[in-house]
Formats: sequence, structure tokens, C-alpha cells
Amino acid sequence: MEAVTIKYTIIKNRNQYDAYCNQLEILLTNENSESFQDEIDLLTLLIEKYDDENSILKQVDPITLLRSFMHDHHLKPQDMTGILGISKGYVSDILNYKKGLSKEVIRKLADHFKVRQEAFNRPYKLISPVNTYLRNASVMNTTKQLQ
Repeated sequence: MEAVTIKYTIIKNRNQYDAYCNQLEILLTNENSESFQDEIDLLTLLIEKYDDENSILKQVDPITLLRSFMHDHHLKPQDMTGILGISKGYVSDILNYKKGLSKEVIRKLADHFKVRQEAFNRPYKLISPVNTYLRNASVMNTTKQLQ
């Protein structure tokens, strides 16, 4: 019986992951990408499975992730106003944990940085300006009047 070689397998390490990502990019930029749709779908599935199991994104809150992407792409807060179509004040409030990310902002961030929306669509604590004078972080994020 002749051994069958399988073109793609479950991703087991970072080198294999990088190779599959490069192959997927080649297939997606190919003019005849429709003819490779099954291969594209399989690679996407394998890459997403690896991402889900090995993602450090799950451990990082969305704002820390955004700051990291901004640093990596040499973007300033003012650059984000054009990318996201929002005011400088809103960008500042987001980066300082004063306002949350809207669905539209999450979609634009995911599109711009080429990540899944889930990377930005996770709960994180906002700092309520009402209680910023408190040192106890667990109390700081409440709006209830304290005695």
C-alpha cells in the first residue's frame, strides 16, 4: 500500500504556522484564487485553530492590544482619528480607558490591523472619571456614591 502525503496538517509549531500564513497570503493574492477556494478554506481553518489555542490576544485587554498595534505600526493617536473616523477626544478617551469601543470602531480596528473582531470585542474595565480620586481600583470603577 502506497503512503499518501497530506499537503496540510494540524499546525504544531510557530514555523509551520508562519509557513501556512505565507501560503494563504499567496493563494489570496493569486488572480485565480476562486480555483483554490478549498485550499484557502482549509488553511484559514487550520490557522484559526492554532490562533485560538495559542493566542496571547486572549490575555491582553483590547486597549493594551490597540496600543501595541499602534506602536508596531508607528501610529500616533492623531493617526487613529483618520483610520477610525472619530475625534481626537474620543481616541484619547479610548486609550485612557474612559470610553469603550463601539461596534463600528471594533470593526474598523479589526479591518485595519487584519485581526478578528474578537481581539477587540472583549470586556475590560473603564475608569469612571467620577471616582478617579479613589486609590482602590475595585471601587474606582463604580459610580455608586460612597459614604
